[in-house]
Amino acid sequence: MIIHLSKGVGAEEASKLAEKAKAFHIHKGEQQILITSSSVKEVPDFLKGKTDESWVFDNDMQLASKAYIKGTREVTIGNVTIGGDTKNTLLIGGPCSVESESQIRSAAEILKNMGLTTLRGGCYKPRTSPYSFQGLGSEGLQLLVKMREEYGLSVITEVRDATHVDEVIEFSDVVQIGAKAMYDQGILRACAKIKKPVLLKRGFGTTLQEFVQAAEFILSGGNENVILCERGIRTFETKTRFTLDLCGVAYLQEYTNLPVILDPSHALGYAYGVTSLAKACTAMGVDGLIIETHENPKVAKSDASQQLTYDEFAQLYAETSKVAAAVGYKIV
Repeated sequence: MIIHLSKGVGAEEASKLAEKAKAFHIHKGEQQILITSSSVKEVPDFLKGKTDESWVFDNDMQLASKAYIKGTREVTIGNVTIGGDTKNTLLIGGPCSVESESQIRSAAEILKNMGLTTLRGGCYKPRTSPYSFQGLGSEGLQLLVKMREEYGLSVITEVRDATHVDEVIEFSDVVQIGAKAMYDQGILRACAKIKKPVLLKRGFGTTLQEFVQAAEFILSGGNENVILCERGIRTFETKTRFTLDLCGVAYLQEYTNLPVILDPSHALGYAYGVTSLAKACTAMGVDGLIIETHENPKVAKSDASQQLTYDEFAQLYAETSKVAAAVGYKIV
């Protein structure tokens, strides 16, 4: 249950009421909000005289529900806003991993020259094998900061675990929580305390409800800037890396108030079909795409098979721009 307390209830009183109700307390401007488990179906008696409005839910997808906020929340990344009524599809590009200054600089230059605004690059890599390239860590973060300063791009990078979450929060413009870290309570709670946008990726064995409930950890801590990212789920199919769940995306668009971004690179796992998938995603009116591109994918230190060349990325941009225009959106 979500309870909006009456205007006369201040933050200090609301905090005490939250403690008594065993509820989360969020203060949004002058509005004091309490959130309890969805198992609570009625406003407690001691709150009835102090309640302005309340919402009852069948499950713990509450703050993210369109039953609570009817439209899609707006999230601003740098000078670009997605969600709401913007009709923007944010195209995020860059390599799977930051490998060197010359490599990440080439990606930044491509994005800048195309008029795009957001650079991705992994610094702490949650690899399946301990023998694979694990990322440059702090050195990679500093290179992303350098690209932001020189090219005016927003940067997004992934948190591998809670040991370096504060460092990623400090230096990135968007904090990415990857599929393997989606259940990490330390990361979720740290991201709940900030106001920076958080891109939450769906785990490859995660139900839609589990996915949205992970977002609720961040929302219930006070950070409203949450973006959902579908990146493929594990099915019986073995010819592709994962299966991009566009049915799930339709559900998220219908029932949640959070912007939705798609990652066709990780879903397919091979470069040959990424552009086709990106066009399909764009046709659904999604809020963004995250695409892996590398100066020479054949020598990439991670996810070589799925990264596009710069020419292929430029072609993807051209083709998705046409699709976006056809459904009333704009690639930004």
